[in-house]
Amino acid sequence: MRIYLAGVGGMLGEALHKVLGEKHELLCTDIDVNAPWLSYSDFRDFADYEKNFSRFEPEILMHIGAHTDLEYCERNPDDAYRTNTLSVNHAITLANAHGIPLVYISTAGIFDGTKALYDDWDQPNPLGVYARAKYMGEVEVLARANKHYIFRAGWMMGGGPAKDKKFISKLMKQLAAGATTLNIVDDKLGTPTYTIDFARTLGAMVETPYYGLYNMVCGGETGRLEVAEELIRLLKLESKVKINSVQSEYFSSEYFAPRPPCERLYNYKLKLRGMDLMRDWRVALKDYIATYYADHVKPFAPDYQP
Repeated sequence: MRIYLAGVGGMLGEALHKVLGEKHELLCTDIDVNAPWLSYSDFRDFADYEKNFSRFEPEILMHIGAHTDLEYCERNPDDAYRTNTLSVNHAITLANAHGIPLVYISTAGIFDGTKALYDDWDQPNPLGVYARAKYMGEVEVLARANKHYIFRAGWMMGGGPAKDKKFISKLMKQLAAGATTLNIVDDKLGTPTYTIDFARTLGAMVETPYYGLYNMVCGGETGRLEVAEELIRLLKLESKVKINSVQSEYFSSEYFAPRPPCERLYNYKLKLRGMDLMRDWRVALKDYIATYYADHVKPFAPDYQP
């Protein structure tokens, strides 16, 4: 299959390239050409998007990229909507014109957190600019894309030490810097989503005619605090690192964008179709550390065993 992946310079794109590239012919583009398998294209520019698309003649279009920094989106709403919503319309137009399926990546952050668990049919209620921009992308795809898959991810974990923007990688960076205390919020619940598992499940789904919207997160229900505790246990740092439980207000000056208290998803539709390949988050976390950090952690976690 010829697959065009747009906006894949981040950790999810890295995983998709690795997994899908084993079987399919790929064109991977981004505005940040930070790997030899990437070529430049800005999907916010329809003419540029169409030019690269037409040259490659894909059999499926995967629109992956987005601004995922919530604080940036709150500060720059025009750019957030241009990147996270309007560009999705470009993808829909291209996919429809060529009669091919469109893949769109959404997020658990589109819910307001008033429920303890969200399945695929629950009604989103976005709280901030990032969440609203991503949700409106969903709305556009559902309304206009003739053939589509929408996959909602949770708290992404993936990429190596250089990818230090997500929760786990930020904790690893603190530990590498010699931190002996980690301040972790105990009022944020969600579901980790290992990029490799996500890419494998996505790859299996796009080979089926099961179009539609799907939650796609790792198994198990957890929160920021429990994830941090499991990480410390895996690294065998219980006697060296203390976890200090705090409320979200502790980080309010740094993380001021609204975030739901609960982003837990349940892969109900995937399970009903027998297509849920996402492992439990603890298993995925162990695999993630062993795959991306096994050598990196030795200086600060000498007792760790992959």
